[in-house]
Parts: sequence; structure tokens; C-alpha cells
Amino acid sequence: MTALVIAEHDNASIKGATLNTVTAAAQCGGDVHVLVAGANAGAAAAAAAHIAGVSKVIHADAPGFEHGLAENVAAQVLAIASNYSHLLFPATASGKNIAPRVAAKLDVAQISDVTKIDSADTFERPIYAGNAIATVQSSDATKVITVRTTGFDPAAASGGSAAVETVSAVADAGKSSFVGSEIAKNDRPELTAAKIIVSGGRALGSAEKFNEVMTPLADKLGAALGASRAAVDAGYAPNDWQVGQTGKIVAPQLYIAAGISGAIQHLAGMKDSKVIVAINKDPEAPIFSVADYGLEADLFTAVPELVAAL
Repeated sequence: MTALVIAEHDNASIKGATLNTVTAAAQCGGDVHVLVAGANAGAAAAAAAHIAGVSKVIHADAPGFEHGLAENVAAQVLAIASNYSHLLFPATASGKNIAPRVAAKLDVAQISDVTKIDSADTFERPIYAGNAIATVQSSDATKVITVRTTGFDPAAASGGSAAVETVSAVADAGKSSFVGSEIAKNDRPELTAAKIIVSGGRALGSAEKFNEVMTPLADKLGAALGASRAAVDAGYAPNDWQVGQTGKIVAPQLYIAAGISGAIQHLAGMKDSKVIVAINKDPEAPIFSVADYGLEADLFTAVPELVAAL
């Protein structure tokens, strides 16, 4: 029984989500192989070979893989899928784009957003915005799984010595082409990889107040900035700051929520954080139910006092 992790990478290095997925794959039992499909991605394949717990890296190199187009990567996965009992993807935008295509072609059920591996055929995943955990058992010969990375510790990026096997790349499917990308520039840590996140909610009242109150705290802590969906919808913060079920799923070492009531949608995106601090003047706010530390106070007073004390 062997599991294949489809690596997420930028052709030069392996992205963090892949490390969490390797941990999940190892818990399925058997060996763990990693597929690096890229263009001039030798450096990424070498980096994958150093991941602890990986026994083989499969490297497919072709221009059609340069930007990770789902049609091409899915075809490459399908070309070698018969060798594996489990195919695991990070539950990122890329993984969620490729995995369903693979599952459909194999005519198997996809098991999405897995947070725990109970056994080789039994998995746990959140449902109802994380209010309940479903235990799913699959009888499919090949399990196609997307892994919620916050549910697993990352594998060590060094210490491994896997062999790198080069395989023939599939032909470009010709069904899509890369036109361009607009990447948000940010001097702060990337939200899903940050160790500390400071998030603001609708209570801040305006984009100006959001910046005035939350930015100094984030600067002091070296933190990423996040926001609730209500704050994003109101225009207080950009879309890529949204934390929650329809935003980004995060699990930092420290999560500070200021002026966030704690709707189910938001809690689903951050409740796995190691330490949660909530600042809210409403003592009945649901955010306090998941907080390790709660401060019932006006954020406009409490946050500047916190900044001054740091």
C-alpha cells in the first residue's frame, strides 16, 4: 500500500501545504511518494526528496506544468494512479482544482477536507461549517483525498533522502492556457503560513479605523492581518485577508480576534489555532466559546493599551 502526495510548488521550492499533506499520507500506512509535476522543476524535486518520511519523488517535467494547470497535472496523476492506493492533495485552491478531475476520471468518491486519518480506509472531516465531524469509510480501490492542512503537523523539510525518479510527462491537454496572474503584494507573513494573526471584525466600523487600530498591533507582533467576512464585505479589508469557511483556513500559534462576534463561518476557519485571544465588548459573543483568553472590553480602548504595553 503506497500513498502519492501531489506536491504544490513554484518549480524552485516546495510549498508548506505539501509538508502537512505528507504527514497525512504517512498515517495512511505504507510508503509515501511525492509527485512533482513542473517546468524546469529540478530544484523542487530535490527539495521534495529531502522531506522526512518520503521514500520516492516522481518528477515529471514539461512546459505544460509550469503554472500548475489542473487539466495537465490531473492527466499526469492519472498516468501513474494505478500504482497507488491513496492520492492526496492539499485542500488549497490548486488541490481542490485538480483532485475532483482525478476522482471523476477514476470513478471514485473524493474525500474532501480530511482532518484525521483513522485508518487506511477511514477518515474524519468537518461538516456543517465545522459544527460536526463526519467519519467516512471508503471502499474504493483508490482513495482520492484533499487534506485540510491545519489538521496535521508539517513533516520536516529536511532529513529525508528519497530517490528521484524521472518519468515521461503527458502531452499538454490543450484545454487551457495560462494568461497571467495578479499577485497581491504584502510585506507581512502570508496568512495561511503566519505564526501570529491579528484579525478585525465589523465592529471596527471603517477601513480607516481598521488600519488605525489593527495595524500597530500587527506591527508590534510581526503578525499577519486577517478579517472576518463581515469586515471584508463592508470594505474594511481586502478579500485575501478573509479568515473563515469561505476565506482562508488558518491555525497559527496565536490568533487575536478583535471586534469579531464569532459567527460559525469564521470559527470554522480559525478554531484550530493553538492560542486564541478574543477582545469583544459583548459578553455573549460566540467567539468567547473557543477563546483561550477572553477580554470583555471596547476594542478601541483595549487594543491601543495592548500595543502600548508590548
